[in-house]
Amino acid sequence: MKEFIEYIVKNLVDHPEKVQINEIGGSHTLIIELRAEKSDIGKIIGKKGKTINAIRTLLMSVASRNGLRVNLEILDEPPAPSAVASAESLG
Repeated sequence: MKEFIEYIVKNLVDHPEKVQINEIGGSHTLIIELRAEKSDIGKIIGKKGKTINAIRTLLMSVASRNGLRVNLEILDEPPAPSAVASAESLG
């Protein structure tokens, strides 16, 4: 799922190197946190939220095939330094 969202979002934004995606998984639910450059957030959301809604629809379709529920969240604050270090150590 992470690679799927990453591919879509990185092709929408001006600063693809700043896109960060974090998956928080449970047994049947997956939360995907998306962070991007502030100037790119509007491109991801789109007019009246149409772009992000389309991304969420695609994501739900892929997830339902795998028997999962998915929630995509856009976070506008930068990650805490300890969160980045722990995410990098996990791979």
